[in-house]
Amino acid sequence: MDPLLADETATVNLGLPWQEGFAGLGPAFYTELAPTPLAAPALVSLNEPLARDLGLDPAQLASPPGVAALTGNVLFEGGRPLASVYSGHQFGVWAGQLGDGRAILLGEVQTPLGPQELQLKGSGRTPYSRMGDGRAVLRSSIREYLGSEAMQGLGVPTTRALSVTGSPQPVRREEIETAAVVLRVAPSFIRFGHFEHFSSREQYGELRQLADYVIDRYYPACRGCERLAGNPYANLLEQVSERTAALMAQWQAVGFCHGVMNTDNMSILGLTIDYGPFQYLDAFVPNHICNHSDESGRYAYNRQPNVAHWNLFCLGQALLPLVEDQELALAALESYKTVFPREMEGRMRAKLGLQGEQEADRQLIEDVLQLLAADRVDYPIFWRRLSRYVAGAPAEEVRDLFLARERIDGWLRQYDERLPDDRNTAARRMLATNPKYVLRNHLCELAIRQAKLNDFSAVEALLRLVRAPFDEHPEHEDMAGFPPDWASHIEISCSS
Repeated sequence: MDPLLADETATVNLGLPWQEGFAGLGPAFYTELAPTPLAAPALVSLNEPLARDLGLDPAQLASPPGVAALTGNVLFEGGRPLASVYSGHQFGVWAGQLGDGRAILLGEVQTPLGPQELQLKGSGRTPYSRMGDGRAVLRSSIREYLGSEAMQGLGVPTTRALSVTGSPQPVRREEIETAAVVLRVAPSFIRFGHFEHFSSREQYGELRQLADYVIDRYYPACRGCERLAGNPYANLLEQVSERTAALMAQWQAVGFCHGVMNTDNMSILGLTIDYGPFQYLDAFVPNHICNHSDESGRYAYNRQPNVAHWNLFCLGQALLPLVEDQELALAALESYKTVFPREMEGRMRAKLGLQGEQEADRQLIEDVLQLLAADRVDYPIFWRRLSRYVAGAPAEEVRDLFLARERIDGWLRQYDERLPDDRNTAARRMLATNPKYVLRNHLCELAIRQAKLNDFSAVEALLRLVRAPFDEHPEHEDMAGFPPDWASHIEISCSS
């Protein structure tokens, strides 16, 4: 048999019950098709803790049949692979029909974590690939794998990644690279763009079917809720708005830049989804643009909260045929303006180790962010050093980060006055809030360079760190330091 072709009769039994899930919506929502096999697949990394949490056997997944299934060369027994169709706004412009151009949903399984969808990314062309090849490369797959687990380690809602498999099969990007596949896990991969698709085509029956599915599966409290005139679709819009607002506060607090916040990259469950040109801030530059393709800076770090709100308006417009009242839809979106600043202030108070709320806290937060921006201070290192300062380390550890010593000294005096008497408790909370390790671009780049030489040890080391980013890990102290000068020249784009 041709080694590039899968054995269509072969299957791997995960030992978990499959259920219909998204596939039950019907053929208007997807195209059923099998993944396209890759030549000579090999395991790059397996997320064994996640496998065990899902009730899966890591040894089975790491076996040759398991690796073949993780790559899409054979199917999981009971799965029903499909590519879903959606539309969306990309960089603020209506792009029309999009869809899973290089992803295939294998199906939904019942796990100890609840129902979870399994999806392959990089598994070949689909009817929605447009001009693409349907593939992912090793570089981008490692970034997605580590990126999603880094967010999980930080406590930020996210899709997960179970595995990366690689192949020597060539893929053309800016240069010739090798192919890889990520197996992603989430309760649902439904996006704002799924709703935009059916609304834009005036397929209101399918739009209602999709909204009812999402409400019944993930937001059942929207039915029977008296808020917003008891309208379940307005309640859905409000709930998604509030989850998205909370997610944006978490992104901003940890210094995360998504890089491509198109409406088709926004999760209906408020999860971080689609790790492409993402980055964690090194220097605190509020208008930092992490996506080399984003020439207008639409998705700069400080614009993310407003872009999320704009995307929610697009979702609201898509749901309007169901809500049937524009004022009601606008009222559903209003909660974003309340939830985001409240969540943001709460996250920043936690980073500062403050208990309770005081009127002056907002100014204290704004002042320190202005100081960080003025001197382009390393964002994660500042917060970790401030945590150590509260624990009793010398103030010089913080002061040495700033050129404007007098200004930071003045801020520290105000901060000391606001800290609780029990500084040890505050410090413990801060050290559990402000990570020592973040997935910086240069760390990813170094791991990718080794992986291209078939050495995956740096990937595994980073995976261990991002799973427990608040721990000390003294053996990896170098990974918690300042980025090298060359890190600022790393370019990441929509192909990353």
